[in-house]
Amino acid sequence: MNFDWSFNFNLKEIGTASMVLFAVIDIIGSIPLLIDLRSKVGHIESGKASIVALIIMIAFLFLGESILTVIGIDISSFAIAGSFILFFLSLELILGIKLYKDEMPSTASIVPVAFPLIAGAGTMTSLVSLQAEYHTENIIVAIGINIALVYVVLKSTRKIEHLLGPTGIAIIRKVFGIILLAIAVKLFRSNVGF
Repeated sequence: MNFDWSFNFNLKEIGTASMVLFAVIDIIGSIPLLIDLRSKVGHIESGKASIVALIIMIAFLFLGESILTVIGIDISSFAIAGSFILFFLSLELILGIKLYKDEMPSTASIVPVAFPLIAGAGTMTSLVSLQAEYHTENIIVAIGINIALVYVVLKSTRKIEHLLGPTGIAIIRKVFGIILLAIAVKLFRSNVGF
């Protein structure tokens, strides 16, 4: 049995894939949501959330389409489900209402931070799309770069909160709530076919 251990690392592919994932994950835009979650549950484990998101993304990169096919779900349906989650998260930010209730605060690092905030339907759909155009090893490097950025932002939410102050956070929360709502609508429309 012969294995091909050659790698096709390409800086252009890594750069493009990194930018696509950065835009879809939108960890900077999620700062108000992260601050809000931390105020509800007390603490978000940055390392745990980052590692779980990394595992989910890499697993989906290799097994995603197969898993969805086996359970009879197409990528569009998966993306539409993700758009609903983003929609409800955006309503929390815009209207200042509490829809997400966590009975076990320790799980906030996994749900909704690692999934669906970081490794959500948009990210999963993007990974499948990227796989059609780029080499897998370049996508893995791009995932690693984005997870490193996610970890830094998750670790810095308290400092960012102090830097912005209550008024700055309130303004950013509303603005990014609207952006998140727009992303949810776009994800829904592009997968429903309007």
